[in-house]
Amino acid sequence: MRGRGGKQDLTLSQQLLFMRANPAVGGAGTVRENRLTWHTPVQPTPLARSYQADIAYSLGKAPTVRISDPDLELLAQGRPLPHVYTNPLRLCLHLPGAKDWDATKRIDQTIIPWTHTWLFYFEDWLSNDDWKGGGRHPGEEPEDPGNRALRRAVARP
Repeated sequence: MRGRGGKQDLTLSQQLLFMRANPAVGGAGTVRENRLTWHTPVQPTPLARSYQADIAYSLGKAPTVRISDPDLELLAQGRPLPHVYTNPLRLCLHLPGAKDWDATKRIDQTIIPWTHTWLFYFEDWLSNDDWKGGGRHPGEEPEDPGNRALRRAVARP
């Protein structure tokens, strides 16, 4: 299948091989029954705690990222978690339909680094209750164009 810009969509096996070959990506995964799963430790900064990220991806859908350890809701101590989808709880890493991610892009070069970034902002949010990671959910008004995170997102090719 052809993706954006006429590029060929990557297969699940190709995605798996890219993740295994990328020295910056730890963990392990498999492809079974038309579904890629990848489990990787993520430590957003050298002083931050380590998280276990579980990535699931099926062709025709966007990858999903869940944090299995530690429990994000326990860390939040009763506060509503910022910038997540619920039922089941998963990270909001990009705006669906905004073309930040499509099947021609490598998970090891997009979803995994975005997970590191999300957890960086989450660690900051835990200490000051202010989400500085930017972004928006479908239906929300766009952010102020002066926002640095938005300018970076718009500048992506």
